[in-house]
Amino acid sequence: MFLKTFAVSIAVLAAFAGTPSRAETAGVTESEIKVGATFPFSGPASPLSNTGKGLIAYVHSVNDRGGINGRKINLITYDDAYTPPKAVEQTRKLIESDEVAFLFSPLGTPGIGATIKYVTAKKVPHLFVVSGATKFANFSEFPLTTTGLPSYNTEGKIYARYITQTAPDAKIAILYQNDDLGRDFVAAFRETLKADFDKKVVTSPYEVTEPTIESRVVTLKASGAQAFLIAGTPKFAAQAIKKASEIGWTPLTIVNYVSSSVSATIVPAGADKAVGVVVATITKDPNDKKWAEDAGMKWYRAHFEKYLPGADIGDNNYLFGTQQGQILEQVLKQCGDDLSRENIVKQARNIKGLVLPTLMPGITINTGPDNSMAYTQLQLQRWTGSSWEQFGGVLGAEAN
Repeated sequence: MFLKTFAVSIAVLAAFAGTPSRAETAGVTESEIKVGATFPFSGPASPLSNTGKGLIAYVHSVNDRGGINGRKINLITYDDAYTPPKAVEQTRKLIESDEVAFLFSPLGTPGIGATIKYVTAKKVPHLFVVSGATKFANFSEFPLTTTGLPSYNTEGKIYARYITQTAPDAKIAILYQNDDLGRDFVAAFRETLKADFDKKVVTSPYEVTEPTIESRVVTLKASGAQAFLIAGTPKFAAQAIKKASEIGWTPLTIVNYVSSSVSATIVPAGADKAVGVVVATITKDPNDKKWAEDAGMKWYRAHFEKYLPGADIGDNNYLFGTQQGQILEQVLKQCGDDLSRENIVKQARNIKGLVLPTLMPGITINTGPDNSMAYTQLQLQRWTGSSWEQFGGVLGAEAN
C-alpha cells in the first residue's frame, strides 16, 4: 500500500514538474480579464461620467470582435459620486471583492487623490487615470500609475504664456476648483509669471459642493481683471461663462480642457455667450463640419451610432472615453499572453507613437520610463459661436 501511494505521489510531482510555472494574476483567466474603474455617475461632476460610458461602449466593441488575445474584457465600474469617501469604498470593493487585475481610467482628482496610496500599497496597476494632477505622474512615488489627461501643469503653463503674449499688461482672474486640479493651474501660472504673479493675479477657489459660483464671478469682475481662467468641471465652467456674459464682463476667457465639451459646457452656458472662449484640446469635435470627411471622425460616428445610440455625439466626454478604450486595447495587445501585473505596468509605460483617429493632427501618445502621461501636447482653439477654430501649432509644456 505504501509503495502504491508513493508511486502515485511521484507521478503527481512529475506532472507538476513538467508544467511551466507562471505567476497567477488576480482577475485573469483563459477567457477573460477583469478591469475596474470608478466614475461620477452621480454628483456635481456627473457630466464627466460620460467618459466612463464611452469607455464601456468601446470595451463592448472590443468584446464583439472577440476580445484581445482570446480574452474578453470584463470591465467593472462603480459610481463614486465624485466624493473621496465613496471612491475609497468602491476602489476597495474592486480590488478586494471583485479582484480585478488592474484599475483603468478611474475619473476625478479628489477620488484618485484619496485612493492612490492604497492602490500603490496593494501593488495594483493604476493605469491612465483621468486626472492631470501633476503629482500623480510622479513615477518615483507612484510607480504603478499612469495618467490619461494632459498635465494640469502643462496646460496651465500654455495658458499663462498665451495670456502674457496676447495681453501682456492684463490683470488675470483665476476661478479654480479647490483641490489638486485647480491648485495645479494656479501653481503653473505662478511658475510662469514668477515675480509678476502676486501683482497680476487674483484668485477665487470654490468647493465642488457649492451649488453656484455666480457671486465669485461678480467679485472677480470687480477686481478689474481683463483675463479670466476657469479651472474646474463643466457645471461650474458653464455657470461662470454665463454669469460673466450676463454682467457684461468680457475678459479674455479660458477654460480648461476638462470643461471643453460643447454639449456639457458651451451649450448650457449659451453658445452665443461663449464666443471667444479659448481652450487647449487634444481631440477633434465630432460636430464640427471641418472634420466631415475626416477618416477618423467617420469611423467615430459609425462606432458611436452602433454602440452609443441615442447619446449626444457632441459631448466630448464620450469621445475621450472612446480614446481611453483604445489605449486599454493597445496596452493589452502589447501584453500578449503575459498578463502579470509587472508586465501590464511595463507595457503601459512603453507606448510609442500611438495615433488615435479622433486626436488632433500632430498629437501622439508616447509613454516611457520617465513619462507617466499619455498626452504631453495640446492645441489651442477658440469658440466662434458655432464651432471651435484652431490656431497656432501643437504646444507642450516647454516654451515655444
